[in-house]
Amino acid sequence: MNEGLIPKRYAKALFEYASERGKADSLYRSMGTLETSFRDNPELQQTLDNPFIDDSQKEKLIATAAGSPADDTVLADFLRLLARNKRLDMARGAAIAYCDIYRKANKISLVTVTAAAPLDPEEEKRLKDIIARHLDGGTMEYTFALDPSLIGGFTIGINSERLDASIKNELKQLRLKLLSK
Repeated sequence: MNEGLIPKRYAKALFEYASERGKADSLYRSMGTLETSFRDNPELQQTLDNPFIDDSQKEKLIATAAGSPADDTVLADFLRLLARNKRLDMARGAAIAYCDIYRKANKISLVTVTAAAPLDPEEEKRLKDIIARHLDGGTMEYTFALDPSLIGGFTIGINSERLDASIKNELKQLRLKLLSK
């Protein structure tokens, strides 16, 4: 069976369960923290894959990695379900899928602006305003990053869309045009 499909199904059920209990927002924050923990600590997945570690220890580890408050019964119930079904190793996939479902339901776009040099606050505000208009009333989770290899300009990523207004890209396009002649 497709391992991408199983975490999505769990995440969809979790979203419905959390929404019914009014905990979808707090669980979104916990799942985002959990995804970051997995990304920053690859050994976390290796620990979950280890058959010699008890499921209760794995549940505690996941709850800690999610930064979950002790009274988060929704996450605890979900982790018990994963443990009962021998799916704790799919916690990362479920966290990613939950965040995607939550963002779609709440019209939240992931926006990443990468520039060759820091933008002055006025330019950055103007850029955010332009992006906000493009989102048609949705909100954004904004991230700014520096990448000197762009030489100049910037790139904007909005979910799966990408706009490349960098000097590096312009030089690449010019090179391709010259080579094709």
